[in-house]
Amino acid sequence: MNRSIAFLLASLLAGAAFAAPASVQLPEFTELVDANGGAVVNISTTQSVKRPALPPGMDIPNLPEDSPFHDFFRHFFKDLPEQYDVQSLGSGFIISEDGYVMTAAHVVENATEIIVRLTSRKEFSAEIIGLDRRSDVALLKIDGKGLPTVKLGDPSKLKVGEWVLAIGSPFGFENSATAGIVSAKGRSLPNETYVPFIQTDVAINPGNSGGPLFNLDGEVVGINAQIYSRTGGFMGLSFAVPIDIAMNVADQIRESGHVQRGWLGVTIQNVTRDLAESFGMPKPAGALVSDIMADSPAAKSELKVGDVIVEFNGRPINESADLPPLVGQTKIGVAAKLKVVREGEIRDMSVVIGELPEERLAASGTAPPAATPGLLGMQLRDLTPEERTEQGIEYGALVEKVEPGDASRADIRAGDVILQIDRKAVKSADDAREILRGLEKGSSVPVLVRRGGGSIFLVLKATEG
Repeated sequence: MNRSIAFLLASLLAGAAFAAPASVQLPEFTELVDANGGAVVNISTTQSVKRPALPPGMDIPNLPEDSPFHDFFRHFFKDLPEQYDVQSLGSGFIISEDGYVMTAAHVVENATEIIVRLTSRKEFSAEIIGLDRRSDVALLKIDGKGLPTVKLGDPSKLKVGEWVLAIGSPFGFENSATAGIVSAKGRSLPNETYVPFIQTDVAINPGNSGGPLFNLDGEVVGINAQIYSRTGGFMGLSFAVPIDIAMNVADQIRESGHVQRGWLGVTIQNVTRDLAESFGMPKPAGALVSDIMADSPAAKSELKVGDVIVEFNGRPINESADLPPLVGQTKIGVAAKLKVVREGEIRDMSVVIGELPEERLAASGTAPPAATPGLLGMQLRDLTPEERTEQGIEYGALVEKVEPGDASRADIRAGDVILQIDRKAVKSADDAREILRGLEKGSSVPVLVRRGGGSIFLVLKATEG
C-alpha cells in the first residue's frame, strides 16, 4: 500500500517536472505593450493625385444618354477634376521627447498633409524633415514636448527563431499588437539591395507600414516596411528595415538633409555551382563582378571583371546580396579592404569608396553587319559603332539568333552581347568563333554577356563537337 502511494506520488512529481517548462515557453507581451504603446502613432496622409488621362489620340466617345457606357465615360473621364485628394494610413513611432517621428518613406511620400495621432487622441500636424526611398525610411517632426518615446535596440544581436512584436494600425485599427518570430536576417529584396531586411512571420497588413518591431526587451529593432503577398494581405512573410540602418539614415537627414552611401561601381551576381566550377573554386561563395562602371572607384582599383569578392573589410561575403549593404554603410573616401578570388587564387586589394550617384540610362542604333554562321546553336555578328555607343562598351559580339543547343542551355539569348568567353576578351564575332572552336568537348567555361544595360556571367557547356 505504502509502496503504491509512494510510486503514485513520484509519478505525479515527475509529470509535473516535465510539464512545468512547457508553461513558461511562450512570452508575455502585456508589459511590453503597456510600456511602449504610447510612443507608437497612427499616421494619416492626404495626397494629391492626377486623374489618369485617356491614351494619346483617344477622345471621349459621343454616346447617347441612354447608353450603358454614357455614365461611365462621363464620371471617370469628364466630371472628375484633373487632380483630387486621396487619404492613406500608416504607422510610426516617436524617437525623441521633442517630437521626432520615424516611419516608412512610402507612407508619407508626396503627401500634402500629414496628421500624427497619439493613443491619448492628441493630434499633431507633421512636417517631413526628409525621406530616403532606397531604405524606405522617413523622419517627421511634430510640435510637442515631453512625448513618450521608444528605446532602440541592436538588430545584430537578433537570432533567427527569437520572438518579436509589432505595434501599428493595420487597416486603421490603432495600437494593434501582433507577435511572431524572426524568420531570417540579412534578406535582400528586388530593387532594395542596400537594406539587409529582417524577415519575420509577424502579421503585418496595410496600415502597419512604418510601425516598430520590438524585441522581448522592449527595444525597437526594426521598422516594418513590406510584406510578401499574392493577395494584398498578410501571408506569413514580413520585412523590417533594421533600426541601426534607419537611424543612420535619420541622422544624416537631420545633419545634412540628404543621405550618402558608399559606392564601388560594380555589377555583381551570385556564384552558382557551375560558375564556381568554371572559376576553379571549391564551392559557390562570394559576389562575382560581371561589370565595372567607367570612372567608378572599382575602375580606379585593381578589381577586374571575373573577380569574385569573398570578403569586405573583414566580413565574409557568402552571397552577392551580402555586399551592397556593407558597401553602402562604408564612409566615403575610406579605403576598404577586399579579398577576391582570381583564377583560383585569393588576392588582397583595397578600393577607396566613392559616393553612390544617381542612376544613369542609355540610347538606340542602326545598320547591322551580317551575322556569322551558327556555332554551338547561336549566330553572331559584329556591333555597329552606334550599338557600341548605346551599350557603353568598346567591343563584343552580338547574338543575332539562338537555336536549340549548347548556347540556349546556357541561357544565352538573342540580343545579348558576348564580351568574354573562358576569360578571353571577345573583340568581334570572329574572335568568339575562334574561341568557341577551341573549346574541348565536355568542358564548361564562363561567358560574360551584356544584357539589358548590365552584365552577367553564364556557364557554357560544350557538348557539341
